[in-house]
Amino acid sequence: MLTSALPYANGPIHLGHLAGAYLPGDIFARYCRLKDRDVVYICGSDEHGVPIMLRARDEGVHPQEIVDRYHAIIEDSFQRVGMTFDYYGRTSSKVHHETSREFFRNLAAKDVFVTKKDKQLYDPEAKMFLADRFIRGTCPNCSYEDAYGDQCENCGTSLSPKELINPRSAITDAEPIDKETIHWYLPLADFQPKLEAWINAHPEWRSNVMGQIQSWFKDGLRDRAVTRDLPWGVRIPEEIAESAGIEPDGKVLYVWFDAPIGYISATREWAQQQGDPEKWKPYWQDKDSKLVHFIGKDNIVFHCLIFPSMLMAHGDYVLPMNVPANEFLNLEGNKFSTSRNYAVWLNDYLDSHDPDSLRYALASNMPETRDADFSWQDFQARHNNELADILGNFVNRTFTFIKKYFDGALPTRGKLDDLDQEMIESIAEARDAVGFHLDKFQYKEAIRRFMDLARFANKYFNDKEPWKTRKDDLETCATTLNICAQVTHALAVLMNPFIPFASNKLWQMLQLAGAPEEASWDAVGELHLADGHQIGELVILFQKIDDAVIQAEIEKLQKALAPAEEEAPEPGLPQITFDEFMKVELKTAKVLEAEKVKKAKKLLKLQIEVGREKRQLVAGLAEHYAPEDLVGKTVVIVANLKPAVIRGVESQGMLLAVEEDGKMTVISPEAPVASGKTVR
Repeated sequence: MLTSALPYANGPIHLGHLAGAYLPGDIFARYCRLKDRDVVYICGSDEHGVPIMLRARDEGVHPQEIVDRYHAIIEDSFQRVGMTFDYYGRTSSKVHHETSREFFRNLAAKDVFVTKKDKQLYDPEAKMFLADRFIRGTCPNCSYEDAYGDQCENCGTSLSPKELINPRSAITDAEPIDKETIHWYLPLADFQPKLEAWINAHPEWRSNVMGQIQSWFKDGLRDRAVTRDLPWGVRIPEEIAESAGIEPDGKVLYVWFDAPIGYISATREWAQQQGDPEKWKPYWQDKDSKLVHFIGKDNIVFHCLIFPSMLMAHGDYVLPMNVPANEFLNLEGNKFSTSRNYAVWLNDYLDSHDPDSLRYALASNMPETRDADFSWQDFQARHNNELADILGNFVNRTFTFIKKYFDGALPTRGKLDDLDQEMIESIAEARDAVGFHLDKFQYKEAIRRFMDLARFANKYFNDKEPWKTRKDDLETCATTLNICAQVTHALAVLMNPFIPFASNKLWQMLQLAGAPEEASWDAVGELHLADGHQIGELVILFQKIDDAVIQAEIEKLQKALAPAEEEAPEPGLPQITFDEFMKVELKTAKVLEAEKVKKAKKLLKLQIEVGREKRQLVAGLAEHYAPEDLVGKTVVIVANLKPAVIRGVESQGMLLAVEEDGKMTVISPEAPVASGKTVR
């Protein structure tokens, strides 16, 4: 049972998405089918959640119109790039809603959930509770006045709505009020011992995955809400809402709870499509079934802790065999930025370029355990120097010789010398090496081993010199070309997981029945082509990409960056005068005490000395500094900032820090300086 993370249906797919969760899943699925394994590969559009509602609100349309539009775009892009999902579903479907509600009922009947009454922000004008992204206000970290309730897009700090200063509704601009609501929570702490035992039984999992999981274990798992107050989503079962004394309208399953259930519901829809509604069950419920999730690093906690807890609680499902999460892909040295259109959108790419070139470039540089970078020049080099000059060149020269000197019929293989034997043996060796690394989800090494076979085949061709032997040793020439053709057959199968379109072109040139997808991986190494087999019409597998094409793509990205580079302030910040700046009083301060703010994962409470004055600050540094590391440190603060109450703690000023690559570093004088000094 193979799954790839459900893409969010509020925009198209870009190359970072493809490299993270989809290409690795498709490569592995294709390989498993060639190995004759019983595989179902599932994905679908994630169509609930606040971002979809926000886009619908911005465009003045219903959320269904948004998800219908982007579901179609995403599905089309996946088909064009060669994804081979057995079924691509969507979480707005009737089957998904039914499956999710059944799952919730099962856990509720077992008293897995805990219910909590809590006060949450409510828009009295819109008459609805406000999700994180529907609340805006002043960031407590950088004072940006238009921060979202879950993150400040100016400084990047993760937030909660109650941390915002002067919060307001993003819908009506009204001041939210606290209103009591009830929610269901998954008590993850109850599952931690079982989760730890299960995770520790998988030492073969990737180090980046294990590292993130262990950090969550170290902090201790906490209750996680599984419901939200929203008008768009999977409504909780009516009888459960009524038993809690609330109306079911507007109470939906939290998107992180219903989205992974989408794997199950899509498999159920696949089974119905197959004409056997029960066919989905062995893949999810047979104890010998192997479940693998292909995801990006931002989904590790959901697929390694939360969804497994749900599966454990239900009791009828297998747990993942592996979750080979990829790290992030950057673009020309920068992070993807969809808001600035700094991205290579998959549908745009496919309008101009070969899907195989992209699949090969991404697989060769996949962010398996650390972030990787996509550059157009590297893409061009891999296409021209490897796909065209190594793989394409070998195929072309082999078939050209056979066409020209043997009328397109495979010449008879004669007596083998040592080099012939080595070439034949290298086919099976490549098959085993590529398969070994794919089974370990090591794509970069697998594709390198595949290309090594093509490299050696080119060397073999050169060393055998058929352009000479055709004149003075026709039998040797015939043997050489026979073996070269046998290698092209092997390459057609071995390349199929990585570059399937070229694989099919090569299969057609070989005039073989069926398709390479129907071949046997384990039979690669056998010499399948019979003497006299007729070669078909020749086509060039890969045309060279000109520099001008690549330069045009680079300039597109440079234009996306240009506005940000030309503006002096950060995006969203207006320019100020010198007199306005001089109103900000910056002073040095010495940290006397530091401690974590209770029930606030990201906040520290600091007692500071500013000259002769003692003050208290709240700073969002708990994820970057241990409290003891700040004690005794001289820092810089905004001393005349109006006090604010954050998580019930008064903050009398703001500490200055700089963010780089997700790490916050406090601003501190280079030389020893007394506290209370003015910073100019």
